[in-house]
Amino acid sequence: MSEFGPDVLINDAAFIHPSAQIYGKVRIEKGASLWPYTVIRSESSEVVIGEYTNIQDFAMIHIGSNSPTIIGAHCSITHHCTIHGCTIGDNCLIGINTTIMDDCVIGNNCIIAGHSFLKEGTVIPDNSIVMGTPGKVVRTQNNYTRCRMNAFLYYRNALAYARGEHREWASDECMKQVQIELEKLQAEQDRLEKKDALPD
Repeated sequence: MSEFGPDVLINDAAFIHPSAQIYGKVRIEKGASLWPYTVIRSESSEVVIGEYTNIQDFAMIHIGSNSPTIIGAHCSITHHCTIHGCTIGDNCLIGINTTIMDDCVIGNNCIIAGHSFLKEGTVIPDNSIVMGTPGKVVRTQNNYTRCRMNAFLYYRNALAYARGEHREWASDECMKQVQIELEKLQAEQDRLEKKDALPD
């Protein structure tokens, strides 16, 4: 793994590609992964990457003029995204080439479709699917299992890359573990939805 400055805290990340660039006050939590040519800069405030979150190839993460960038756990920030001074909840998937601007707040279990643009100050509720320029909610559904599965696949891949193995997703063992994880996550989502449906 690369050496970074004194304000970069890496808490047992799964994989950080040698080409990743990290500057300023940045915290990367357990199980997270940074893929080729990712860039994170935090000259003021801070950037936090949550547990088991993956930051994919060519993503750029920066702080806003007055806001940190906080990304929750089990998220996928996919290829060529720009994430700028915003807050993203847990279990979210941010689609390819999406831009999320200063002071946006994305709830838990959200999917932001590829090539979306979220203008400054946009607030997205939990369990949303968002599309467009500017991005708007087009559907409400619980995306917990879908987003967690994507993060799980990237976590498996990260551990494999750390071992110098680059064909994890083609392995029978990976597919076996994916099926086990899928069944577990679907059961968890069912329990959460039943709990939410109970009267107060």
